[in-house]
Amino acid sequence: MSNRMGKAIAFVLKGYPRLSETFIAQEIRGLELQGLDIRIVSLRKPYDATSHPIHEEIEAPVSYLPEYLHDAPLRVLAAWWKVRGRPGYRTALKHWLRDLKRDVSRNRIRRFGQALVMAAELPADVERLHAHFIHTPASVTRYASVITGLPWTCSAHAKDIWTSPDWELEEKMSSTGWVSVCTQYGAEHLRTLSAVPEKVRLIYHGIDLARFSNPGTGASKPDGSVATDPVQLITVGRAVQKKGIDTLLDALAMLPPDVHWHWTHIGGGELLPKLKRQAEGLKLGNRISWKGALSQTDVIEHYRSSDVFVLPCRIAPNGDRDGLPNVLMEAQSQALTCLSTPVSGVPELIVDGETGVLVPPDKPGDLAQALGRLCRNPDLRTQLGKAAENRVRSEFSYEGGIDALLKLFADEPPSAGGSPSETPGRTQAEPLRGAA
Repeated sequence: MSNRMGKAIAFVLKGYPRLSETFIAQEIRGLELQGLDIRIVSLRKPYDATSHPIHEEIEAPVSYLPEYLHDAPLRVLAAWWKVRGRPGYRTALKHWLRDLKRDVSRNRIRRFGQALVMAAELPADVERLHAHFIHTPASVTRYASVITGLPWTCSAHAKDIWTSPDWELEEKMSSTGWVSVCTQYGAEHLRTLSAVPEKVRLIYHGIDLARFSNPGTGASKPDGSVATDPVQLITVGRAVQKKGIDTLLDALAMLPPDVHWHWTHIGGGELLPKLKRQAEGLKLGNRISWKGALSQTDVIEHYRSSDVFVLPCRIAPNGDRDGLPNVLMEAQSQALTCLSTPVSGVPELIVDGETGVLVPPDKPGDLAQALGRLCRNPDLRTQLGKAAENRVRSEFSYEGGIDALLKLFADEPPSAGGSPSETPGRTQAEPLRGAA
């Protein structure tokens, strides 16, 4: 692809491709179509058995760093030997040792080793670096930035913000050119930590509405009164603590016996076995379908055959939380009524009582009451779903985010990962090995 912007940019991702991060793939493809020359650098190879159709469209070459240093010791050693004499190496080592004292972990050691490999093998025509997620990918990117002298920027999202210590967020933001954030909630938090709050830019990633055509009208509008025509409830999301699926199961068990429903869960996740046991203990098993991970085409069909989308997000004990879940926008694009919680960026999308319903997190009684009301009232579901669809299509299309990012990337590159006085010179490098 021709690079109309005249800059090759390495996008550093934790894993690629990943079904749970299709919004990143969507962004990469959108930027490619506008002429950005992108090289993908992934900290690990994919674990998902399937991929999203957009991954087949992306033209950027993909290179993989060693996920575990002990699996590629000669590659890491060769990288260290190659970069050890560069002007920025000692500065990067100093940064890393300071970080290691505050975070003594294998993860911290691994990130510096990956940065050595990245710095040694990065293609010579790459002129800047961009990390997706401000935790581990940004650590690798920052160390590599200091070693190579290349400027770097970052996109922050959700878990990466809320599970990172403040000192690390502050120091990364001091050395990056700018940080884009996909929720006002996250952006405000980062601005309180940044010495230059203007570096933090709010850019909603939205969804590619071309992939989510207008929904059909749907013939069935059940009200839960007929056992053979139950209200179809659906949740799409990984079975992890922050999604609050255990709360949903408790709420389903509280619904009155005269409300007939069926719930479908789509997604993988570490808590699936535990949640299935909980459902059996609550005697809900015959009213639940566990679908696992599905293709986007199948997910869209499930949206269209459902009546209520439920995602009772919460803040996990370790601080992890959603940003603005893409699945909520996807569901609303299909005029599907959404029931969620006012956690993180969700209220920026769902206006309670106007474009959906919000209830407090970790309150199964409140969730059950809202579910019962929506089950019994198909006219209310239609009203909320249509209002939600109109808002998503007018305010949350991904094109606006692509345009905003293009303007940022078109600016003069910021300084490299150290302070201005520590910015090293650029040296040539061989292409990364392990390209896909």
